[in-house]
Amino acid sequence: KLRVSEPSNAYDFGQIVNAVNATKDKAACADLLTITDPKTLPVLLSNKLEGEILLIFIQSLEYYVAGKDPGLAYQHLFYLSKAERFKVVLALLSKNEKEEVWQLFDLLSESQSDQYSLEDLDNLKKVYEL
Repeated sequence: KLRVSEPSNAYDFGQIVNAVNATKDKAACADLLTITDPKTLPVLLSNKLEGEILLIFIQSLEYYVAGKDPGLAYQHLFYLSKAERFKVVLALLSKNEKEEVWQLFDLLSESQSDQYSLEDLDNLKKVYEL
């Protein structure tokens, strides 16, 4: 398992994301997302967001984060949607990949959190074109 430490800048974040993506290590990716302030995602991702990266983030949030901390998962989804290239990447997702995104939203709608309401979740679903 990859050891993940808090990235201090976009370059470090990119290096860790590339390593996580190369090994498809969803647990390490979840660790990265857990120690990364969601508000910093757009800056840390810079213009490097790609379909594979969005997908491993979604899967990591679904499998490792949403069950423990649905509020954190929601915050990451919210700020991911603010990243450069988000709309382009979203448009290129396959039907199966969109299904993964849908599953995460389903999980969050079944969870309770003071970080979001069902209305917030519905609004974010629209941003994700679901």
